[in-house]
Parts: sequence; C-alpha cells; structure tokens
Amino acid sequence: MKLRVDLPHHPYDILIERGALKTAGSWLRQLWQPQKVAIITDNHVAGLYAETVKLSLESAGFEVAVFDFLEGEAQKSLTTANRVYEFLAKFGMTRSDGIVALGGGVPGDLAAFVASTFMRGVHFVQIPTSLTAQVDSSIGGKTAVNTPFAKNLVGTFAQPDGVLIDPNTLETLGERELIEGMGEVVKYGLIADPELWDLLKDLPAGRQGILEEAEAIIYHSCEVKRRVVVEDELDNGVRLYLNFGHTIGHAIEQTAGYGKVMHGEGVAMGMVQISQIAEKKGLIATGLTQEIREMCQKFGLPTDYADWDKDMLYQALTHDKKTRGNLIKIVLVPSIGQAEIHPIPLTEMKEYLEK
Repeated sequence: MKLRVDLPHHPYDILIERGALKTAGSWLRQLWQPQKVAIITDNHVAGLYAETVKLSLESAGFEVAVFDFLEGEAQKSLTTANRVYEFLAKFGMTRSDGIVALGGGVPGDLAAFVASTFMRGVHFVQIPTSLTAQVDSSIGGKTAVNTPFAKNLVGTFAQPDGVLIDPNTLETLGERELIEGMGEVVKYGLIADPELWDLLKDLPAGRQGILEEAEAIIYHSCEVKRRVVVEDELDNGVRLYLNFGHTIGHAIEQTAGYGKVMHGEGVAMGMVQISQIAEKKGLIATGLTQEIREMCQKFGLPTDYADWDKDMLYQALTHDKKTRGNLIKIVLVPSIGQAEIHPIPLTEMKEYLEK
C-alpha cells in the first residue's frame, strides 16, 4: 500500500508493506544516492531491528553508523540531541548525508529534530516501528523535544523524504505498547473517518485482532493524517483537528512524569475528559462521551486518571502550543467523523478540567 503526501514543496510517499524492513536499502536507494547514513534509535529498538536495517542499507551502497540512546520519553530532550550532534560530527556527516529515524515516537521525534537542525538541516526518512509512530508521529513533519515545562515545547517543521512502515514490527511490541497506539487510531476514526470507526467496532477486542487488521488500521489512519497535513502543513487550521484529546492528554503526561503515562493513554483520557464536559455544555451529541469511553476501554486504554490535579494540569496546559494570547483552541467532536475547533478563553479551560 502506498500513500502520497502531496505537499507542493516536498512531496513524499508512505509505503505500508509487511517485511519492508529487510528491503529498506533498496527502498532508500530509490530516494538517495549512496552517502553516509546515521540510524538514530533507542537501545530497545536497536536490539531488535538496527542490524537488519544497517545490513540492508550497506548492501545498497550506504556507509552506515548507528546511534542508540536509552529508551523512554524522558530521553527526548536537548541533552540527548546534543549527544547525537556530537556523534554526527565525529561520523563526518555533511549536508549531503542523511538520517534514518528508526523506532517509536521518541526516536522518530528526536531524530527528525536533530536532522532539521544539524548543519541547518540534513535530509531524513522515518522507519516507525510502534503503532503510535506508524499511524501518527512519523507523518507530517513535526519534530520536537521535551522540556521540564511542556511536552514537545522545542521543535521544528521538517518533512521526511519518505516513510517506510512494516506492520510486522508490531508483533514485537509489548501489550501496553501496542494498546497505547490505539489511542491515536480511535482519534482518527472520531475526527474524520466513520469507516475506520466501524472497523474498530467490528474488530475483536485484544491483541490478535489489532495485529491481523494492522494494515487496514494503519492505512485508514495514515490517510486521515495525509489529507490534513496536505491541507494545513503548518498547523494553523484543520491540522489542529489532530490534537483532539491532546491538550489534556499532554498535560497528564507531563504532570505524571514523562514515561509514566504513555502518549496514547493520555490521548484516550483527554478525549473522554474534554468530551464529557463538552457534552454537559451541549456542544456535542448526547451519549457520544460514553461511546468514546467504551471504544477506548474495549482496547484496554485507560479513560480515567487516578492522580487528577486540576491546578497542576491547568498550569501544564498554559504552555500548550495551541494557546494564542489569552485564548486556547480546543478540539471537539460533535459527532463521529466530524471535528471542530473552539477558541475559548484560557481561564475557561479550567471548566474542562472538572471531574
């Protein structure tokens, strides 16, 4: 399966193909001439896939070096980025060389951020291995690192030259790691794809159903992301729809301590929380919150956060990138398959944090 992200200044393809990791070299050879390539990944993914990708790239004529860092959201920082810069400099990388982001959302975001800033930018590709990365973070050109103040506070827009998705990599994910990716998948069905929502309703609960229908789940999700990115690359309009559940979800991730709540888990809790308040205000269809809650629970996603602290969450979301002056743009889903942006005073956001 192939999808075209048809941006006028930097079009690229998303290739979804089982077993694609073993042919990464021939795929990349269609995009780049032989050159130095740095694979940036974390230590867990490196143990699973780095050697496979490295050998494939080398067989295609690339000179390859691998940098891996300790896995975890806490490592997505300027400190780790600086270590990568030093590695690239010692490797002798120039602006005509490239980076392969290999792994889940953390390696993907970090490697893309480094690629967009090292020597003012080198080209890169994404090879995502987690469900969250395959359906969301590897596509669209957002790069970022975290700070103590907020998740993804420092970043750039930089599009990859291509995205290679091998659904087989999902089989090596742990139960929690696989399930958290469904937070983003559920979001895509809600904001723009009733067909995906129906697919999720028919899907058996549990790991096996997700793995068996992985290609369809990934394709539908990537198609929504592709359409939105092409229409609004720099996140000024409809691309904000992709942030449904994220305003509160990111605040939960940050206040919990990076890594304690996974991204898709935060999104699930954020979607339920913002929807239940919006439903009380009459802004979305009656009963929709319960549908969202039941869909999340079907796949084992959390819908309630035990350590809820309204004041701490509010303080965290004041750094949200959707804040403009004293206004914040929240995303609501009035009915399945539709999303709307609601600019509200930042202080009104406190109402959406009431349990």
